[in-house]
Amino acid sequence: MPTTAPAENGPAQGPVTGPVNGPAHGFADVTASDSTLRRFLHGLPGVDAVGLEARAASLGTRSIKTTAKAYALDLAVSMVDLTTLEGADTPGKVRALGAKAVRPDPTDRTAPATAAVCVYPDMVPTAKEAVAGSGVKVASVATAFPAGRASLAVKLADVREAVAAGADEVDMVIDRGAFLAGHYMKVHDEITAVREACGTAARLKVIFETGELSTYDNIRRASWLGMLAGADFIKTSTGKVAVNATPANTLLMLEAVRDFRAQTGVQVGVKPAGGIRTAKDAIKFLVLVNETAGEDWLDNHWFRFGASSLLNDLLMQRQKLATGRYSGPDYVTVD
Repeated sequence: MPTTAPAENGPAQGPVTGPVNGPAHGFADVTASDSTLRRFLHGLPGVDAVGLEARAASLGTRSIKTTAKAYALDLAVSMVDLTTLEGADTPGKVRALGAKAVRPDPTDRTAPATAAVCVYPDMVPTAKEAVAGSGVKVASVATAFPAGRASLAVKLADVREAVAAGADEVDMVIDRGAFLAGHYMKVHDEITAVREACGTAARLKVIFETGELSTYDNIRRASWLGMLAGADFIKTSTGKVAVNATPANTLLMLEAVRDFRAQTGVQVGVKPAGGIRTAKDAIKFLVLVNETAGEDWLDNHWFRFGASSLLNDLLMQRQKLATGRYSGPDYVTVD
């Protein structure tokens, strides 16, 4: 495989089928040393910020008709990682969240379950019990979330605790300080180590905290770095900083996973997280997925929303579409 950057919209260059849980084949020369990795990442095409933001805004104006809207609302519900990541989380709150994930709308059995419940590692056993037998996954943040400021040994212990407790998915944070300092191999090796700690039991989502990466070029580099190291998903944010998921940064990451699959045959998911609160916003993101990566990503195995309040608005809009009126303030639970 070439070590030069792929064309943004070019055809596949002899795709190689790589493992779902592990670094993709064909890029071993790129990750052989810090210098080759740096050369590859800095050789990626520069991002036209004006063009990127204009395209994201343009796609956000697409009109969705009634039948398509009903489908989109249900699809969005099924893609939600219902999340609680607070110091005040209690077993009771996690059990209630798990029950809501399994049956988001108790008055309407046609409402799909959410994709997952996302909690801290110590709450994984409680969450597993709450969603048992439902198909809803349990995701756990790890690696000293949200700052990621800990030794690798501590980060791996965090991951192993979550996996041993039964986590189906692990959401790790990269060391942004190391990335911004240009220590790309350090970040790569940490992701690879976490991937190994997850084993075959858990899928790995790699969080970049895009609001701290400063530039679109850095987001593109982080996306490729995460995928080269074996990420199953790349994720925008922790939801704990001022700037989280935006249409533009999500569009950029969708372009990256599209191009990565064209080069390697390996499909990687995308998870925008933080700041997506309304059904209208969620549908805009689904349009981005369809128009950028394609229909293969329109499934909760490959696209997720990291959210807490979003689900309530999706349920309200479903009810409005079905009955023609909005329900009262107690129609959905306040998490």
